[in-house]
Amino acid sequence: MRSVGSSAHGLRVAARAIAAGQVLAYPTEAVYGLGCDPMNAEAVRRILRIKGRGEDKGLILIAADFSALEPYVTPLGPARMIEIAATWPGPNTWLLPARPRTPRWLTGVHDTLAVRVTRHPIASALCGAWGGALVSTSANLSNQHPARTALRVRLQLDAGPDLILCGACGGDPRPSTIRDGRSGRVLRG
Repeated sequence: MRSVGSSAHGLRVAARAIAAGQVLAYPTEAVYGLGCDPMNAEAVRRILRIKGRGEDKGLILIAADFSALEPYVTPLGPARMIEIAATWPGPNTWLLPARPRTPRWLTGVHDTLAVRVTRHPIASALCGAWGGALVSTSANLSNQHPARTALRVRLQLDAGPDLILCGACGGDPRPSTIRDGRSGRVLRG
C-alpha cells in the first residue's frame, strides 16, 4: 500500500492508478473513502471484497460536478433538480434513477444510483485529475467505524487499497446525508 500527498504530482499519480484499475483511499467531507473507476467491474468488486460487503447494496459515486454523473443517472424534473443542485457541492448524496446501461455492480438491486458532487477539495481535485466520477464508499470493514486518517486506513484495511492519497478529511461529524431524489425523504441523516 503506497501513499502520496495531495499535491499536483500526487493527484497525477492517483489518476494514473485509477486508469490502471487500482483502488484508492482518499479523504472526503467526513471520512476516508475507497474509490476506483466506476466502469471497472474488477476494481469495484475488489473494493467490495476489501470491505467484506455484498454487491446488492449499491455504491455511491462522487464527482467534481454533475456533468460527470450524468452518464450514470437520469435527471429528474427541473424543480427537483433545482432543489438537488442547491445542496451541491456538499455532503449530500441523492438517489437518482439509474440509466439502463448503468452497471449492476454500481446500483446493486436498486433502480437508482447514489450520487454526490463533493465539496472536499482533495476529493474534487481527484475527480478532476481523473476526469470523471469515482466510486466512493467509506474506507472500513463492513459494520466497523470508518477511517478518518490515512493511518486508520492502513491499520483497518491490511488487504486494502493500492494507493492512499493523503490529506485531512473535511471535518463533518458524520458521513453524507442520503436522500431519495424523487421525494426528498432522508434515508440516512
